[in-house]
Amino acid sequence: MRRNAALFVVISVLSGLGGSAMNLVTGIWILDLTGSAGLAALAGLCLYGPQLAGPWLGGVLDRLPRRPLLIATDLALAASVLTLLAVHGPDRAWLLFAVSAGYGISYLLIEAGETALLPAMLSPAELADVNGWRSSAGEGMKLISPALGTGLYAWHGGQAVAVFCAVAPVLVAVLYAALRPTHAPAVAPPERRGGVRAGFRVLVGQRATRVTVGLAAVSIAMSGFAAAANYSVVTEDLNLPSTFLGVLLSAQGAGSVAGGLVVGRLLSRYGTVRVATVGALLFAAACLGRCLPWPSAVVVAAVVGGVGLPWTLVAAITAVQTNTPQALLGRVSATANSAMFGPIVLATPLGSAAVGLGGRPSFVVAAAVCLLAVAAAVRRSARSWADPAGAPDAARWKREPAERGHHRDGYVEARIGDRARGDGRTVTADPPSLGERGSWRT
Repeated sequence: MRRNAALFVVISVLSGLGGSAMNLVTGIWILDLTGSAGLAALAGLCLYGPQLAGPWLGGVLDRLPRRPLLIATDLALAASVLTLLAVHGPDRAWLLFAVSAGYGISYLLIEAGETALLPAMLSPAELADVNGWRSSAGEGMKLISPALGTGLYAWHGGQAVAVFCAVAPVLVAVLYAALRPTHAPAVAPPERRGGVRAGFRVLVGQRATRVTVGLAAVSIAMSGFAAAANYSVVTEDLNLPSTFLGVLLSAQGAGSVAGGLVVGRLLSRYGTVRVATVGALLFAAACLGRCLPWPSAVVVAAVVGGVGLPWTLVAAITAVQTNTPQALLGRVSATANSAMFGPIVLATPLGSAAVGLGGRPSFVVAAAVCLLAVAAAVRRSARSWADPAGAPDAARWKREPAERGHHRDGYVEARIGDRARGDGRTVTADPPSLGERGSWRT
């Protein structure tokens, strides 16, 4: 199991390094070829646009073997990146947009595929820790990849970056092949009808997934809404050079790395809902801290935001993994990714328009939206705890394994509802004919 955990972390390092470098250089390359900043910005739309197709693409992960599909996706991505070797003038700039779209599709399949694959490769106790380590690895690469990508681009042009970034997914495919399943859960075949709706029902039908994915979606959307405000606050309110943004990005990245290293332990101890709630509160506090008139305070706020945002994301991913039947995990994971990252496509241009009123008001709005989301989650939690009539019926959970739980390793898993524990943990008990002993699985 430790071998698989190490492989997943290395996979995150390679994926983050190659992907971040290519995505950064793509915009620069398009700008140099066309002289149009607008066209350069469209590359980002190609990258995030496929997120809207997540619920449909996720069904593919439930109908095909997941690990071979991930390997094929990485190899196809490598082949597409190599087509950029043919880009030498504006007439071939369309290849850069096509590759950006390819990255967007691959991110969707790979993120959802890894989320679905991890429970078969790791013990339940390792999931939260490995999710946190993967987050730290990815965020750490965001600190390194800009210098690496722009350095290669300045040294030998976009073709050098394309070769480097094509090697990364090939290595990732090799590492996927080296994974060793620790167990093979016996699952029911995927549903033929209502595929997208089935994934959506599972996602919103349980408090652990509904609350954590909702908080992550709001926090990530508000990070996009406040993106333009970063520039305004630094250059206009603080009267600092735009290069100070690099300091803030590094501080945020350092916070994300540190937060990812400890979030696994917090999830094991406090549960996904509480960690996601604290993460959203930290991000809201960071937005308010960005409004302070002192550069040092703004740097501290960037660190706090770097901690809070990944906490909400890792909590949501872990909640999906531990509260979804294996037969539906692909489409539920993809639907969750779309729910978490889709809103940022709309929030970012809204934030760009709102920054005309000033950078600090935008940060205040972002903080207020996050606090309202937390208040709504806490209020619904209080109602759940106060409603004894809604107590979970363990026998009903066992009678409906296809809808509420799943069979694994000869045991029947019955989920203890959010009213009883509030953190989406599961209880595993033997079938009646095998005895009455049970054990907690987190």
